[in-house]
Amino acid sequence: MNFSKLTRYVPALEWGRKYNTDALSNDLIAAVIVTIMLVPQSLAYALLAGLPPEAGIYASIVPIIFYAIFGTSRALAVGPVAVVSLMTAAAVGQVAEAGTMGYAMAALTLALLSGVMLLLMGVFRLGFVANFLSHPVIAGFITASGILIAASQLGHILGVKTSGHTLPEMIESLVVGLTTMNWITAIIGIAATAFLFWVRKGLKPLLLSKGVPPRLADVLTKAGPVAAVVVTTLAVWLFGLENHGVKIVGDVPQSLPPLTMPDLSPSLVGQLFVPALLITVIGFVESISVAQTLAAKKRQRIDPDQELIGLGAANIGAAFTGGYPVTGGFARSVVNFDAGAETPAAGAFTAIGLAIAAVALTPLVYFLPKATLAATIIVAVLSLVDLSILKRSWGYSRPDFIAVAATILLTLLLGVETGVSAGVGLSVVLYLFKTSRPHIAEVGLVPNTQHFRNIKRHTVETHPSLLTIRIDESLYFANARFLEDYVYNRVQKDCELKNVVFMFSAVNEVDLSALESLEAINSRLKDMNIMLHLSEVKGPVMDRLKRSHLLHDLSGEVFLSQFDAMDKLTPKKATAAE
Repeated sequence: MNFSKLTRYVPALEWGRKYNTDALSNDLIAAVIVTIMLVPQSLAYALLAGLPPEAGIYASIVPIIFYAIFGTSRALAVGPVAVVSLMTAAAVGQVAEAGTMGYAMAALTLALLSGVMLLLMGVFRLGFVANFLSHPVIAGFITASGILIAASQLGHILGVKTSGHTLPEMIESLVVGLTTMNWITAIIGIAATAFLFWVRKGLKPLLLSKGVPPRLADVLTKAGPVAAVVVTTLAVWLFGLENHGVKIVGDVPQSLPPLTMPDLSPSLVGQLFVPALLITVIGFVESISVAQTLAAKKRQRIDPDQELIGLGAANIGAAFTGGYPVTGGFARSVVNFDAGAETPAAGAFTAIGLAIAAVALTPLVYFLPKATLAATIIVAVLSLVDLSILKRSWGYSRPDFIAVAATILLTLLLGVETGVSAGVGLSVVLYLFKTSRPHIAEVGLVPNTQHFRNIKRHTVETHPSLLTIRIDESLYFANARFLEDYVYNRVQKDCELKNVVFMFSAVNEVDLSALESLEAINSRLKDMNIMLHLSEVKGPVMDRLKRSHLLHDLSGEVFLSQFDAMDKLTPKKATAAE
């Protein structure tokens, strides 16, 4: 394997050759800022996934390093994210009880399955599968997931024991548990939530107004969650609030990520296969969206297939180092980008910072109240909630609105797995529905031009013996019958008709079912003494048609342009001299 081909699979070899001191400086600064942000966030997302807090830190060390080696984004920060953490809790909660060894083992297996799926998709260049999920459906699912995540953390905020994976279950358990609410926990949780919301919206403008340099103001704003962690931890420690019912993080192992072995028993793998597939698809869609958005700002290129390999390696790394499924996160990636990260080495430096935190700082979070972590999660995920998508989709496309609304409702009422499965299904159904009834226009010649337009929208020239139909969609099994029915209904009521032309300028594909329909239309029109012609057929489509009997049996001709077709097939008017 030559070097250029090797860099295709190991992008670190490419950017590593050009690494310099300027890039090192920028990457180190970005790593410090992201590390400060990730320490409380990693702990919080592990809590959301139902795992010990250290699992969040473990999942943010080795996976970041593996992605830095194999990924193509210069700014993407890989690790636990809110939506995938919620999906992990929903999937693993069906096979094991939270807090048990079996639960942690199942999370490792889920990460391994997702990693292998991503890796195989990358090797076989299947990055295009992300296109099967429409943006409205993804937006609906993420919005619903944000609501579910926020609702799931209200129990921690109020010191109430809650359960359930759907919104009705969560609300019911919260209402029932309100009688046992811990007021000290509620005060800590509500205060931390309010503070974090203020930090996100108001701290940076305040610092700038006081003359603080913009870069420092940005760092201090990103460190807001750390301030909440420090203050609430000190409060619990100084006043012994854990003895008054305030739930705390407790002992966190003071060590680097351990070597772990997922459970590969056939029964567990079978139970987790579908959830792993859903996590794989959703995680990849979220990651590639963030990576492409950030890359576009610096005119950089993202290779979706190599991203699959990078994310696959990251998840496999998480599976063998005590983590759980990971992907590229929006918030941390934007912070990494804004902090000036030049290369994926910033992620590797972040991993080193988290490793130091895992070894040296974990004893300091013993008294950290879980209410503070819950507040961190709520503030982070509510930025994902975008209910305006309902209004926008209603005004623009009713089918898209139905898909968004159905995805949101099903996710909230039946859980994340049902919601994302419905979203995938709805995306495919919507596509089939839209393309099964392609836009077909009868067109005529715009006077004094060679252009053809819809007779219902423009003043055009036509002839009663000639019908030109422009088909604005590729022809395949789902819409072939629709075309047949349209043509038959149109020609039966037109006795003067002698020629029908299919204008193929918008047809990019004709599958076997559509070919058979074209042959049937040609035969039927021939029986009616009407000739069928084609015009403006694209090269690849023509190449395929030449391998069939259609062109040999075609009653009419194939014209290079629609103008040529009309010029030849329209009877010429007699001149005065004649």
